[in-house]
Amino acid sequence: MAKVLFVNPLMREEDDPRHVPYGMALLAAIVVGQGHKVQVYDHNAWRPSDAVIAQVLQADRWDVVALGGITTAYRSIKQIVEMAKALCPQALVVAGGGFLTSMPHDIMRFLPRIDVGVVGEAFVSFPELLRRVDAGNRDWAAVPGLIWRDAAGKTRLNPEQPLLMDLDSLPYPAWELFPLEVYFKNSMALYSEEGMLAQRRLDINASYGCSLICRFCFHLGIAGDMQHKENDEGENDVAFTYDRKIRFHSPRYVVNLVKYARERFGVDFIGFLDENLMTMHQFSGKKWLTDIAKLWIEEGLQPQCVRDGVPHDPAKCSGVHWGG
Repeated sequence: MAKVLFVNPLMREEDDPRHVPYGMALLAAIVVGQGHKVQVYDHNAWRPSDAVIAQVLQADRWDVVALGGITTAYRSIKQIVEMAKALCPQALVVAGGGFLTSMPHDIMRFLPRIDVGVVGEAFVSFPELLRRVDAGNRDWAAVPGLIWRDAAGKTRLNPEQPLLMDLDSLPYPAWELFPLEVYFKNSMALYSEEGMLAQRRLDINASYGCSLICRFCFHLGIAGDMQHKENDEGENDVAFTYDRKIRFHSPRYVVNLVKYARERFGVDFIGFLDENLMTMHQFSGKKWLTDIAKLWIEEGLQPQCVRDGVPHDPAKCSGVHWGG
């Protein structure tokens, strides 16, 4: 099975690390479940020197070095990609996330050391890529959702990978692979008084997509908005659309996930990363949030201060607050 190193790049040098990368944690859990050997190096949490990054890249004979993020991580991603190719040339360097999905051909040209990119949602495409790595099959043209280079060095974007509709089939994120205590030190969230006083916060995605059509919103792929069309250079490329695909976990999955986070990691606050919780509630016939709230209480997750009708005191209040 493949040896995979996930690298979480530095997001904002001027800010503290606040959010465990949820997508990366999910991908790590998926491929661990398939038997691959996975390690995570969280550059955003540890903020190491270049020498330490070099040691990590040379610590094993990695088959795949995988990284991604949003546009603010571009400088860090560029540095890590260059170091990976120089220090572990046998590894396939794979990139994904918003920075690549939004402009895949351009990113592959800007960063020629990236071997393969995953465009849009990676839940299916990335595990299939690893299966081909194991089999010694580098026919990337057969995997939807990938961008790669042909023998002439020209970038080729494959057709879209269909979105995963059965979200409850996803495992829980592999939070244990990340330095949670670093993130817990920065748990404060500007959601509420309880959020401001949070001491052990984790974030989750209970739903994906949004029914609104805000013209300033630049979300592709994961939000379900991505379609392909031919660009001015005659290439298959991503296109802006307003096709909203709404997907959400069942209330039972959401509450069981929170309960797991509480029991294993002692969380006291859950931040919802969802685009619009009320959209999902409306889309479900006004049942989704109500059912989550009922199960939250039934499973003993309701904060004690809410239950008792007293002011929140993190030193005394058991249970899990939430915001988003």
